Amino acid sequence: MELRVFTEPQQGATYDDLLAVAREAEALGFGAFFRSDHYLAMGGDGLPGPSDAWVTLAGLARDTSTIRLGTMMTSATFRHPGPLAISVANVDQMSGGRVELGIGAGWFEAEHEKYGIPFPTTGERFDRFEEQLAIITGLWATPADGSGSFSHDGRHYQVTDSPGLPKPTQTKPPVLIGGVGKKRTPALAAAYADEFNLPFVDEETTSAQFGRVRAACETAGRDPEDLVYSNALVLCVGADEAELERRARSIGREVAELRENGLAGTPEEVVDKIGRYAALGSERLYLQVLDLADLDHLRLVAADVMPRV
Repeated sequence: MELRVFTEPQQGATYDDLLAVAREAEALGFGAFFRSDHYLAMGGDGLPGPSDAWVTLAGLARDTSTIRLGTMMTSATFRHPGPLAISVANVDQMSGGRVELGIGAGWFEAEHEKYGIPFPTTGERFDRFEEQLAIITGLWATPADGSGSFSHDGRHYQVTDSPGLPKPTQTKPPVLIGGVGKKRTPALAAAYADEFNLPFVDEETTSAQFGRVRAACETAGRDPEDLVYSNALVLCVGADEAELERRARSIGREVAELRENGLAGTPEEVVDKIGRYAALGSERLYLQVLDLADLDHLRLVAADVMPRV
């Protein structure tokens, strides 16, 4: 099981806060540093205010050296697909080929209202999301030598004879798709994803949704094992009960609730729960770290959990 660090900077974080976590995660051997793509806090004041995900990742691309970097998840409502393909390719070049694109249809209506971003109906958001996936991956796949071009004639986006430049350093940055939708989400994952992620769900939901994605792959004529399967869970680990209680208080949560719904407890408890997710087919866990100042939290996981999973 690969362990990755996942942050929510819209809740209140400077670039330097994120850099400190990313560098510590890199030094400790975590597989990746991911951040959310949101423009509004979900509770609290969010000070000093939101940061743009791809601007942040561009900085981290130059200020780190080995750790992989990505979004969970970029909202398809925030950017046009062509400029997003360019931004991701640019950051991939800046990082030496360490970028991954997590992308979704978007869901948080309030942040759209606060920053003047259109928020279509659910159906239209998914239609736009599907077209974005086709355009972004199509642009990256267009030959760089000028021997071909990319066009797309969709309902929401039209692209005509694009050179598909610039190219990422990787042949194709991995694309992550996630969610619990029973029909369209598995179909889109089968068509476009390199990784399928489930955020903050229990073992029963994980088993059922992984099964739907595997079935969608088979229907599409794709080997289900081509995909990486992963989960994201809030992290709260303590060497003892007192430390666990302190960490839960610092993020405004109850220990019992975190044990039920997150990845929480002593290292032994956490290792056991990771094993149960692994038995369901999960290959990566994104550890949602909510107290960015508590780097000892990451050190405890690296020392007492990571070697055992």
